[in-house]
Amino acid sequence: MKILVCISHVPDTTSRINFIDNNQKFDTSGVQFIIGPYDDYALAKAVDLKEETGATVTVLNVGRAETEPTLRKALAIGADNAVRIDADPLDSIQVATLISNYAKGESFDMILMGRESIDYNGGVVHGLLGEMLNITSISPVMTLKLNGGSAEMTREIEGGKEQVEVAMPFIAGCQEPIAEWKIPNMRGIMTARSKPLDVIDGSAVDMHSDAGEYSLPKTKSGVKLIDPENIGELVNLLKNEAKVI
Repeated sequence: MKILVCISHVPDTTSRINFIDNNQKFDTSGVQFIIGPYDDYALAKAVDLKEETGATVTVLNVGRAETEPTLRKALAIGADNAVRIDADPLDSIQVATLISNYAKGESFDMILMGRESIDYNGGVVHGLLGEMLNITSISPVMTLKLNGGSAEMTREIEGGKEQVEVAMPFIAGCQEPIAEWKIPNMRGIMTARSKPLDVIDGSAVDMHSDAGEYSLPKTKSGVKLIDPENIGELVNLLKNEAKVI
């Protein structure tokens, strides 16, 4: 069995975000990058399936050379080999096309990724990829259990959960609690250094959108504490300052 895990290289949620060049470019100075949290769930599930079935796990990222430490961490967690598609991931269709071009020649039994990345929060790459590869795409997936040549899944829907069964190959956009995040151990870190990491040119795919300018949300005002006995002051603030009543 062959499993492809697509991961994003995103800023840590505690990082301070700034923009430079007249708000045209994200300032990466001093920013700690991590595997996307939802992608971490996908990778953890793939490693669980590897231990269960003996599957081979390939981890893939669309990005430049600076993303390779993130790929090496994925290898340390348990992936067998890594692929970096050399391109700036700035457009969902572009990213899905690059992944599709690679996956078409590899015959993966399943493709796992996070339900969305936490930088652009588009949540559409798995659906686009499913259409391009003409295979079923399901998201957000909360549980995944193999049953012969198919998989039984639980996915979150509006107002509840849905049980589905799908034949391989398929794509799953993962979220908690599909698996528990895994932390690389020393043996994994050492072996990751010698695992293959291939680089593929991604420059041939055109962009379909472009960000004209970035902006930060407005600074939040400070918190005002009101004495529980002073309901009149609370009502006055809600009416005249917050203007919500």
